[in-house]
Amino acid sequence: MVARSAHALRARRQPAAGRRRRARASEQLAGWAFMTPGVAIIMLFGLAPIAWSAVMSFQHDNMLTNATFTGLSNYRQMLHDPVVGQAINHTLVYTALFVPGTMIVGLFLAVAMNRQIRFISVYRTAAYATMAISTISEALVFIWLFDPSYGIVNYLFSLLGIPQQQFLNSTSEALLVIVIMTIWGWTGFAVVIYLAALQGIPKGLLEAAAIDGAGRWTTFRRITLPLLSPASLFLLVWLTINALQLFDEVYLSTSGGPLNSTTVLVYYLYEQAFSNFNFGYASAIAYFLFLVILVITALQFWGGRRFVHYRS
Repeated sequence: MVARSAHALRARRQPAAGRRRRARASEQLAGWAFMTPGVAIIMLFGLAPIAWSAVMSFQHDNMLTNATFTGLSNYRQMLHDPVVGQAINHTLVYTALFVPGTMIVGLFLAVAMNRQIRFISVYRTAAYATMAISTISEALVFIWLFDPSYGIVNYLFSLLGIPQQQFLNSTSEALLVIVIMTIWGWTGFAVVIYLAALQGIPKGLLEAAAIDGAGRWTTFRRITLPLLSPASLFLLVWLTINALQLFDEVYLSTSGGPLNSTTVLVYYLYEQAFSNFNFGYASAIAYFLFLVILVITALQFWGGRRFVHYRS
């Protein structure tokens, strides 16, 4: 009697288990069906060009005649190209100024906005508005501000008795203007990240520090900054990757000039590909830059283990 009951129970369970398996299979099939268009687009417009450019980096290819395999000649050419050396130097200088500058300005504004005051939502919206402005509009505004003859900045300098500057027409000042331009454009992003991190800090920790007699600076340095370290690492990596790929601002404001003083790697890559039709050499530069970004990002994550503190 007991054996027949157990057999009947198993018989009832088997159809139910089969229905569950079929339901899971149907859900998986539906999920893959929804993912397929996106995956196909990424494969077609993302992975396929990446693989194609890898092949092109070992060829002499101008897109007009048949490509010829040249091995590592494009990569060897980079070692003897003086403009590549200049572009690497400009890219690294820009990154060294832009990344910490954006993080410091963003952190300062986020701390200032992390309080309940009148019209705080207006201030926060205004801070983020820089991310909503197109790069073209941003470049036009800064070209107007730093115009050597009619710019507002030189007008203010004249009121203060400071000599007039050439700014975007100067080989020593043009890159600094681009740094200022991009810091302004990316500050809103840094403010949003830091503000979200600040609002995630437990108020009990700050209150306990105040009860123990810690001042504002001590509390900020010993409690707030360590708890902001995950956000700082994210911004460090993200801004560095974007800085190493600087192109839009250079293309719109200086076109790499004057005298190649603002030529960065991506802009030089663009010139080689679409002005000189040297697509093989441009592909080699692109893969060199990819390797540089990969190494720097890995080093940042490795070094971040020492100062990043995650709350459990």
